[in-house]
Amino acid sequence: MIKPLLACLVATVLATTALAAEPFQSWLETTVWPAARSAGVSRATFDAATTGLTPDLSLPDLNAAGGTAAEFQTEFKSPAGYLDNAKLDTQGRAAAGKIAANAARLKAITARTGVPAAVIVAIWGKESAYGAAPLPKDGVRTLATQAFAGSRRAEFLPELVAALRILEEGHLARADLKSSWAGALGQPQFMPTKFLAYAVDADGDGRRDIWRSTADVLGSIANFLKLSGWRAGLPWGTEVVLPPAVSCTGEGPDQGRPLADWISAGLVKPDGTPPTVAEVGPIGYLLLPAGRRGPAFLVSDNFYVLKAYNESDVYALWVGEVADRAGTGGRIVGRWSDLRGFTRRDVQQLQQRLEAMGHDVGSADGLVGFRTRVAIGRWQEQHGRPPTCFPDVDVIDALR
Repeated sequence: MIKPLLACLVATVLATTALAAEPFQSWLETTVWPAARSAGVSRATFDAATTGLTPDLSLPDLNAAGGTAAEFQTEFKSPAGYLDNAKLDTQGRAAAGKIAANAARLKAITARTGVPAAVIVAIWGKESAYGAAPLPKDGVRTLATQAFAGSRRAEFLPELVAALRILEEGHLARADLKSSWAGALGQPQFMPTKFLAYAVDADGDGRRDIWRSTADVLGSIANFLKLSGWRAGLPWGTEVVLPPAVSCTGEGPDQGRPLADWISAGLVKPDGTPPTVAEVGPIGYLLLPAGRRGPAFLVSDNFYVLKAYNESDVYALWVGEVADRAGTGGRIVGRWSDLRGFTRRDVQQLQQRLEAMGHDVGSADGLVGFRTRVAIGRWQEQHGRPPTCFPDVDVIDALR
């Protein structure tokens, strides 16, 4: 317990030192105001939003020196807990209730966008528990702090300017611009740039109120998916069994194949029947969130539209599974192995070693995305190891 605590204290000291070295109010005036003015924000709006503003040192990931030591202390956790069947069943029932309660509104939104009601509601439930989850942070203060002293400052400055534009356009009062600790806004949890690009006024009151208007919330989620490429009538995917002869290195959105090819290769659903176009679409993509140490899925282009909302594979799977259970049901049959035993830093170091060998891991960020899984599998094949496409103690030790 001492090392993680020490790492957190060091990160806090670094952030505090950085904040003291570069006065926050001076930065607001010399960096943020010119950017906001160029984006059409008035001086009156800027002053009302930032006068007397102080940084929020309680936020995570504050390290102006550019490191993220504390973040990498987190143990990697199996998708099993996130995708537990009993929990998914419960969420599916809750989603079904919300669909029934908003049937007419959802019917109109689906007719306009092509996005199924169950998918819209599943995202609503995941992002904010249907509006019940608290938004504890001052959105402007949170975004300003991250833009000033966070490890991803360049990403947050445009978000801060976008938040000021939201106030300039009168979507809500300054006191009501509440966010998550990451600066995500409202019930759909849009970052401010996403709000400006995708939020809609579905109830016709002249405002895009994703904080209080259920119509605007549902319409905005659907509009995001539609504009991100959602194809009406295309399913998200289904669970399959991956035969031993089919390499796990065939995973990913860049390795799609006609459904008939996957069937010819021996892929079947857990009940032994071949997947159908109604369940996958004409083109399928192999998805192995835990490599060969967990269930396999064959997914469609719409699955990757869900990932545009949140880039996590298991997030998109959660949405698809809950949407299914809000309707005709379904369960994940494959079992998850125990995937504990290594840290995010272990994975980052493994990724760096693979990159040095010429493998594409996507980003050496300590997260086990599909490119990292494929790179591990290819390295295993090259070295005569059974490909699992997932890090384990042996792989991590071999690549130290």
